[in-house]
Amino acid sequence: MEPADELRLAIIGLGKIARDRHLGAIAGIPGLRLVATADPRSSLTGVPAFPSLEALLASGTGFDAVALCTPSQIRARLAAGALRAGKHVLLEKPPGATVAEIAPLLELARRKGRSLHASWHSRHAPAVEPARSMLASRRIRAVRIEWMEDVRRWHPGQDWIWEPGGLGVFDPGINALSILTRILPQPVFLTGADLLFPGNRSAPIAADLRFTDAHGLDGSAAFDWRPQGPENWTIRVDTEEGSLTIEGGGRRLLEGERLLLEEPKAEYDAIYRHFAALARSGECDVDLAPLVHVADAFLLGRRMLVEDFA
Repeated sequence: MEPADELRLAIIGLGKIARDRHLGAIAGIPGLRLVATADPRSSLTGVPAFPSLEALLASGTGFDAVALCTPSQIRARLAAGALRAGKHVLLEKPPGATVAEIAPLLELARRKGRSLHASWHSRHAPAVEPARSMLASRRIRAVRIEWMEDVRRWHPGQDWIWEPGGLGVFDPGINALSILTRILPQPVFLTGADLLFPGNRSAPIAADLRFTDAHGLDGSAAFDWRPQGPENWTIRVDTEEGSLTIEGGGRRLLEGERLLLEEPKAEYDAIYRHFAALARSGECDVDLAPLVHVADAFLLGRRMLVEDFA
């Protein structure tokens, strides 16, 4: 793909996240064009629609890349099919249902000379890079994460998210972990977790994590899908020089009580600009650190039963 070329995109999976975030970002960036969708139950007026990726590939429709917005449980199979067909691949978060299934995709992408991008939209929030710069030279003492939202608002009727591989409350919680693994100067690792499962579901509705680093960091995270009031997406980092707090999922940055930054988020615009640059260069960008922490939580986590979810 030459720098001046148009990147022709197909969206695979035309659900809530595709409609809420991907479509607007694609439409607003010069050099990107949506040329097809693939979904067995949904379509867009004026855009060629197919019931599956396989049907799209068989149609002969010209396109360069796919954005996989399907449930995570089927994403690896679809990514492999697209890469074998010579397409660049953008993976919504989480990149897959398991950690190990991503390595073969990365090997396939490199063998085909195609780009594979495991996107973490929250890393593109406006407070993230300033926080990363400020923390680079500070001695960090503690981290406290609170990530609370109402599952009925953000995932209405999405049964797949409660199935194995759907992650449950870690679907939003992994956003916090993607920020954490970007802003801290030292890697962290989990030391324990409590996972709260509704009696009628196969994925947790809440989770409490404990983590540390090589220097004895005191870290904790609380994820919960049960609150029905305003969302609380907050990361507080206590250092020897004072505290930094990321609020609103990355919209605001405070040092102590002083507001340093407050900006609207345009995360998916940034994702697609980055993906287009990767496609031009044929490079890959796949960081699995947030997914590794989720996998570790399931390895270490104590399972606790709570009331059924209805």
